[in-house]
Amino acid sequence: MEQELKHLSDWLANKNQAAIAFVTKTWGSAPRQVGSLMVIREDSVFEGSVSGGCVEGSVIAEAANLIETRSNIKHLTFSVANDDAWSVGLACGGEIEILLVRVHDANISWLHDTRSTIDSRDRAVLTIDRQTGDIRHNGASSDQTSHEKKPNQTDRFFYLPITPKPKIFIIGAVHITQHLCVMANECNFDITVIDPREGFIDSREFKSAHIVADWPDDYFEKTNLDEHSALVALTHDPKLDDPALVPALKSDAFYIGALGSKKTHNTRYERLHNSGFKPLDIDRIHGPIGLDIGSKTPAEIAISIIAEIVQTYRQKLSIHHEI
Repeated sequence: MEQELKHLSDWLANKNQAAIAFVTKTWGSAPRQVGSLMVIREDSVFEGSVSGGCVEGSVIAEAANLIETRSNIKHLTFSVANDDAWSVGLACGGEIEILLVRVHDANISWLHDTRSTIDSRDRAVLTIDRQTGDIRHNGASSDQTSHEKKPNQTDRFFYLPITPKPKIFIIGAVHITQHLCVMANECNFDITVIDPREGFIDSREFKSAHIVADWPDDYFEKTNLDEHSALVALTHDPKLDDPALVPALKSDAFYIGALGSKKTHNTRYERLHNSGFKPLDIDRIHGPIGLDIGSKTPAEIAISIIAEIVQTYRQKLSIHHEI
């Protein structure tokens, strides 16, 4: 959502006309989840997706017509029983319901507020009127925000929660970290690499990551790990890893992982247990880190790590949504 809304803001600032498409309902094996969105400029330039590619062409054409006729909204449904869907390739057995809304100068306060919410890692809910196309931003203090945990709709409104972007804090500017940063960036995580060893940081490049040349314990005295945070310890050095694992175990971090063999992890377990942590707390640490896919190279290990992080995050979201 962050990149799509940035493009939308830029277009509107340059006096372009635009529309935004929301996935409001899915059935079967639809490739994009409810809440996915795409923004479309008047000249058919677009960002984001609503189907993974199979109905985007039709949505863009409908958006251009919506903008040209100065209509406010249009409801679209694509399915295997729909000739339009077949023509654009949605033959996988899924169905998608999309709400297309024209965005105009008189209705963009929600956009500024939403981008501010994202930047501040706060919470909010967008309320889209399915009859008029009006979009409202309900901030973190709103009663409605606390009740909306996942995208949903009524006959009149579609509710889209805004939640903090997930973050990965990586301890150690090592070779695996370089590959992990690339993959985490593609998966839309904010990334921070922490390592007091300037030689490690200066000699390597870490894509799109915020680099912190500091000791982990000093850094985490000033920075909190929340429920949208993952902690990945990759140095093999207890002097660096443990000062990060300790605050992580005391936090709501959704994922904690540490590199090392089973023997290394057992030794780590003993150290943390002797420091006062209970077995149930220490068991939060994924160690050895990553899914067991037989990884050998730094790139393969990074794949196993990001896969485990994504799996854990999605499971947490699923449980949260069911509450």
